Amino acid sequence: MQEFYLTAENQGERIDRFLSANLEDLSRSYIQKLVKEGGILVNGNPVKANYKINTGDEIRVQIPEPEPLDILPEEIPLDILYEDEDILVVNKPKGMVVHPAPGHYSHTLVNAVLYHCGSRLSGINGVLRPGIVHRIDMDTTGSLLVCKNDRAHQILADELREHHITRRYHAVVLGNLKEDTGTVNAPIGRHPTDRKKMSTKAPNGRRAVTHYRVLERFGDYTYIECGLETGRTHQIRVHMASIGHPILGDSVYGPAKCPFKLEGQTLHAKLLGITHPSTGKYMEFDAPLPDYFASLLERLRNCS
Repeated sequence: MQEFYLTAENQGERIDRFLSANLEDLSRSYIQKLVKEGGILVNGNPVKANYKINTGDEIRVQIPEPEPLDILPEEIPLDILYEDEDILVVNKPKGMVVHPAPGHYSHTLVNAVLYHCGSRLSGINGVLRPGIVHRIDMDTTGSLLVCKNDRAHQILADELREHHITRRYHAVVLGNLKEDTGTVNAPIGRHPTDRKKMSTKAPNGRRAVTHYRVLERFGDYTYIECGLETGRTHQIRVHMASIGHPILGDSVYGPAKCPFKLEGQTLHAKLLGITHPSTGKYMEFDAPLPDYFASLLERLRNCS
């Protein structure tokens, strides 16, 4: 059950549009389906999808449990950075989807982790996302945390929610950033017209903050490190594009054509830092750059 209490800034907005911006994992068409089925109530009463919300409205969204799916373990090699009885930290390769979803019910990280861990995974996120605490995009590489039991998962999910987990990404962006360091503080929400994209111009965007610093300059390109203060969908990609420096290779938020054969954006989750759920000690895990990323940097260094 999800609940929302409306303030004056949302006055007059359609309920389906408001909820699609605030429930990032649900499409607007699915929300409209929930409305028709009576799964969304305003002040205890069913409404239509075009209902315009008012200040003080109480919205309750009841999302049905997903139908059980037969998610099978698959013997897929994992690049393991660390493992103990509570957690598993892997270096996710490019092109791998983190968890099953329509169109991707096999060859995901979850399929690989199920084979590696068997039943030793937390069940907090259900059958589709066992053990998964956070996600990174299919074409983003690097550190990803998996929990083996519910206790560890709950502790680390709370850490993530309170922004106590360190996440630093390396990326190559188009153009030469003027400053050596900077911060992008711009809310992010579902793009108003393209459901596959996120945007800083979306109505009812949620707070999003990205800090960046320059590591190297290559004239037309800049190698940077980004630190996440929040964790919105596509956050670094959207924020860097919003200031005119999209991630190199990102055809969604940047130019359609790329001068290098990258097969996706140059974005790597380099460092992950957590407080261990059992020992209470702070630990950091550093994922080496993938070969394609390291080769690209060498090529840029030789050309600059």
